[in-house]
Amino acid sequence: MGGWSAEREVSLRSGKACADAAEKAGYRVSRVDVDREIAARLRALKPDVALNVLHGRPGEDGTLQGLLEILAIPYSHSGVLASALAIQKDIAKTVLKAAGIPVPGGRLVARAEAAKAHALPTPYVIKPVAEGSSVGVFIVSEDQAHPPQELTRPDWSFGETLLAEPFIAGKELTCGVMGDKALGVIEVVHMLKFYDYEAKYAPGGSKHLLPAPIAPDAYKEVQRLSVAAHQALGCRGVTRADFRYDDSKPGIEGLFCLEVNTQPGMTETSLVPDMATHAGIAFEELVRWMIEDASLDR
Repeated sequence: MGGWSAEREVSLRSGKACADAAEKAGYRVSRVDVDREIAARLRALKPDVALNVLHGRPGEDGTLQGLLEILAIPYSHSGVLASALAIQKDIAKTVLKAAGIPVPGGRLVARAEAAKAHALPTPYVIKPVAEGSSVGVFIVSEDQAHPPQELTRPDWSFGETLLAEPFIAGKELTCGVMGDKALGVIEVVHMLKFYDYEAKYAPGGSKHLLPAPIAPDAYKEVQRLSVAAHQALGCRGVTRADFRYDDSKPGIEGLFCLEVNTQPGMTETSLVPDMATHAGIAFEELVRWMIEDASLDR
């Protein structure tokens, strides 16, 4: 848990929740805040299993997974290739589209270029290609004359290549996958400007409507696409797929998959624990499942 990504704090919270649950379930637990000495620390600990609840780099991009493979320590969640694919949003979209999963259009743009002129016709979304938790994401509305000037900040640390996508009006939906089975579909209703980092993790920042109040065919399609996306990227363990759904369009025409999260949050306000509880899987049982699912060559 922890690490040095922009999602460090939420990872520490996820780690504490999972470690507490694992101890209650009877496991002997070491709580490791990941630093650059992680290889030496793991060699000294010699754990039976690594429960990976790092969010962002290096835990979500294949780096830690490769290290665990070398050290022959079985680990949870997705393997090296799936992790590397899923975190790189532009490449993941290419894979998902090839698998018949609807994804938004858009293009890659250099940060300097994105700050000078609109990357797409407004409204659009602009975001880093390899961050999670909505870090560095901006929704550019129709009435904005200029791109977000936060992109010019000297302390910008989210990469020099950004992904611009058309803004899809409608509902924010998300669905977890556990193994190869879909959990329930949640509609996220954000109480702040949009479902950004604060809305995700601040108490009262968002509401989770479960089951999502959408038509049954759309609900089932979100579940089907979540499993299809999980499999197309080669994911393992627990993932969560995020969608936008413009329900003003007929049927499922307005449904688009935004991304697959290979290390979804496990905090007290996180989505996957809510979905698991709704399916009759208590948090302690979910943590036990992730531990027992751990393996090498994932």
